[in-house]
Amino acid sequence: MSERVIFRKKAMPVEVEAGKTYYWCACGLSENQPFCDGSHGETGIMPVPYKAEATGKAFFCGCKHSKNEPLCDGSHKEL
Repeated sequence: MSERVIFRKKAMPVEVEAGKTYYWCACGLSENQPFCDGSHGETGIMPVPYKAEATGKAFFCGCKHSKNEPLCDGSHKEL
């Protein structure tokens, strides 16, 4: 398994739609951050599904080290 790549050291705010499922990039290689584009390939790191409970802004993890993935928990402040 490969190491996760830090995309950026802060949250990534995204407007989400209630009931819709989004696939968060956990490997850090996607060109469509914070979402998966299939770049994980042979890394062994799979995207994490996120089903929005409400329409509005969600703050996705950009550093790929959140303990509350796919959402930011501030872990980037320790990197």
